Amino acid sequence: MATAPAVELTTAEEFGKRPDPGYPEELVRGKIIRMTPPDRLHGYVCYVTARLLGAFVEVHDLGRVMTNDSGVITEREPDTVRGADVCFYSYERLPRGPIPRGYGSEIPELVIEVRSPSNRWRDLHDKVAEYLRAGVLAVVVLDPERTTAHVFGPDEAPVALTANQDLTLPGILPGFTVRVGRLFE
Repeated sequence: MATAPAVELTTAEEFGKRPDPGYPEELVRGKIIRMTPPDRLHGYVCYVTARLLGAFVEVHDLGRVMTNDSGVITEREPDTVRGADVCFYSYERLPRGPIPRGYGSEIPELVIEVRSPSNRWRDLHDKVAEYLRAGVLAVVVLDPERTTAHVFGPDEAPVALTANQDLTLPGILPGFTVRVGRLFE
């Protein structure tokens, strides 16, 4: 009986050193996965979310907000690097000073993903679970099609918020509040 050839897996470090292919990718359990470039609405929702979150974080000097599919290592051996749409690192997790290049071992407290038309909920739930297992304290999935926010935490049931409800993150960012619909306007 013939055996299948061994598949060479890529590490997070190798993935991070590759030249930019000109389209989005993630590393999932050692395999490079090409992703569909996000559309304008996706980019706009990321921008508004990062701007509002970033302004709050800066005024209160809490840490750093990152965007543009910043790589987060969620698994090792085989490695997975996910591109967070928006994420927040407190200074406790990513200390003040110059931000190191590459993917680090630090895990953000908060990840915000914007659902694209090509995203299936089952795949998003898998990604959310992966972030939570890695140590992210909350994952928010914004759905522009339905103007909703779904908030996931490690030890609580998910919460679905409509456009007229407020998104708050008291365990991570006390005092931060934004009407969900504002993120899509």
